[in-house]
Amino acid sequence: MPLPRLREELDLLPGPNQPDGQPTWTLHDPVRNQFFRIDWPTLEILQRWDMDDPEQMAADVSAHTTLAMSAEDVVQVAQFLVQHQLVQAAAADAPRKMAGQWHRLQGTAMQWLLHHYLFFRIPLLRPDAWLTRWLPVARWFGARAFMGITALALVLGLAQVFRRWDVFTASLVDTFNLEGLLSYGVALFFVKLLHELGHAFTAKHYGCRVPTMGVAFLVMWPVAYTDTNETWRLTNRFQRLRVASAGIVTELVIAVWATLAWGLLPEGGVQSAAFVLATTSWVATLAINASPFMRFDGYFIVMDALDMPNLHGRSFALARWKLREWLFGLGDEPPEHFKPTKQAALIAFAWAVWLYRLVLFLGIAVLVYHFFIKLVGIFLFVVEIVWFVAKPIAAELAVWRQLWPQIREKARGRQTALWAVGLLALVLMPWPGRISASAVLKPQESWPVFAPSGAFVQALPFKQGDMVKAGQALAILYVPDLATRQRALQARLEQERWQAEASAFNDDMRKRWKVAEQSFYATQAELQGVQTEQKQFSPVAPYDGQFMAADPDLVAGQWVSKKEMLGTLIKQGGGWRVETWLDEDAIATVQVGQTAMFYPDSGVGGVLKLKVSSIDHDASHVLPRRELASVLGGHLLTREKNGLFVPERAVYRVAFDAPDVPAALQLQSWRGHLVVHAQWSSPAARYVRQVVSVLVREFGF
Repeated sequence: MPLPRLREELDLLPGPNQPDGQPTWTLHDPVRNQFFRIDWPTLEILQRWDMDDPEQMAADVSAHTTLAMSAEDVVQVAQFLVQHQLVQAAAADAPRKMAGQWHRLQGTAMQWLLHHYLFFRIPLLRPDAWLTRWLPVARWFGARAFMGITALALVLGLAQVFRRWDVFTASLVDTFNLEGLLSYGVALFFVKLLHELGHAFTAKHYGCRVPTMGVAFLVMWPVAYTDTNETWRLTNRFQRLRVASAGIVTELVIAVWATLAWGLLPEGGVQSAAFVLATTSWVATLAINASPFMRFDGYFIVMDALDMPNLHGRSFALARWKLREWLFGLGDEPPEHFKPTKQAALIAFAWAVWLYRLVLFLGIAVLVYHFFIKLVGIFLFVVEIVWFVAKPIAAELAVWRQLWPQIREKARGRQTALWAVGLLALVLMPWPGRISASAVLKPQESWPVFAPSGAFVQALPFKQGDMVKAGQALAILYVPDLATRQRALQARLEQERWQAEASAFNDDMRKRWKVAEQSFYATQAELQGVQTEQKQFSPVAPYDGQFMAADPDLVAGQWVSKKEMLGTLIKQGGGWRVETWLDEDAIATVQVGQTAMFYPDSGVGGVLKLKVSSIDHDASHVLPRRELASVLGGHLLTREKNGLFVPERAVYRVAFDAPDVPAALQLQSWRGHLVVHAQWSSPAARYVRQVVSVLVREFGF
């Protein structure tokens, strides 16, 4: 078959030398403004393209150079040229093939929509002529003199920040409001505009054309872009490195001068604007643009510094090759040969990029879900996960499927397959449930003793652990105001009783007898109320039990505050129980009658064998047992609100019977570690239930 004809408008430009000294060339497609770097063997083939015979071309290259080439090498170059549309459509069916290839690249209407939702560009300017006019001015900002002055400004600005660090941090906090966020948005717009102009002017300085500038949308997030593809014409990689780093350098220069302006200007709007400009430039540069894990400036800087075009693609290919070797031991040659240390670094870089992108795209998916209406948010969340996470995994699995005949012939491949089947079985097969949580051992029936209000302790008849009979006073408290009121009411009652008895002998008093009688009864009722209130300060045991003092150091003669605990009366023979609170995932595997083990934190009393006695069906909105909160050493994530601990997730109370509690533990409530022997379930089923519950909740079924 004749070879396709090369397009006549293609340019062949000299390229930089490879690290081993081998020369390269750059093939430029001016129609699409795309560049392809080719090596020496490819150049030799292209120089003999008019021979139109792969066998003859390979033989001629082998005869006149030190290269050993075959017809297959020529065919591979031809496939590369056809794939990237660098040949003429001369054959009769060429237009049909090119149209088919175009449609495959474009995909279906849904694929086009999804791709352009995830990323698309809008060219806004053709700035080449304007850049040419203003280039002399821009060159002054890149001169050594200006950079020296900027270095001095950096020292002075940082000195001002360190000297007034408290004012600087206070200003940062003050900007976290609506007006401050709007200011940051405006500052970010101008900083990014100057950032792109830095790229454009630097590229223009080295003689490159800048065809377009505009806005690109990455998952609907706008980012500015400048078309600097022409920098691939540059044979000096340090010139390309300067173009790639020009945006970051521009932002750092802005940050330096804005920081100095903040330190020198008086308080007011101009100083606030300088502060916003300085912080925006520092953060935007270091946190976003410097990252090499996405195709931002940091990636191109690293790529040019290492002189490795298509760094992501090449490192990904190397990491995929290494993964297959680890898993299957196929013995294939790597896609590229590097020194062992460089190869290991590229593989580690690829894994770091994959991990970074996984976290980033999951975060973007969550943001997309929350910022759109529920149904659209769920759909876009699925799109994010499928496009960025599932699709690359599916592509690699498709390669494994093609390599399966080779994989099953390798011993390591069979071992990996067995390991995969075993792991899948471990995930799918049911396992005995084991739930760990913090819990509290407490008596089933207890009666708290506390002071109704501030009072003086007259007597504490019982000590820690004493047995109490029903009706015995547990504490005797004295409230001076209450005693004074009681004495005053008793005196007034005696006076009103005397007046009522004397009214029979006095006509005037007999007329007021009814009023005096009503006053007597009112005073008597008030005195009874005071006496009833006084009884609250001498609490008596409602049943036989054991007294547990809240504060062993509390003795008679001291004062106690309102609602202060004095102790607890544990009912004799009332039994003990363990309580905990579990979330929805754990509660689904717990049933009444299941066994559990309780390990007291104190280590006293050994291990208690328990049995689930009850499970609440309603979630607890407030955690009654504060010691189970994570901030106090428990297992439940909570937030404090109005002095109460509110669980972050829905939790349900689970109670356990504790029939055999040692005497050493029957002195107080104990916190400990609980292990519940829950029902058998597979790990996969738990995740499936979680996904289903989320879908049910979000769709409102």
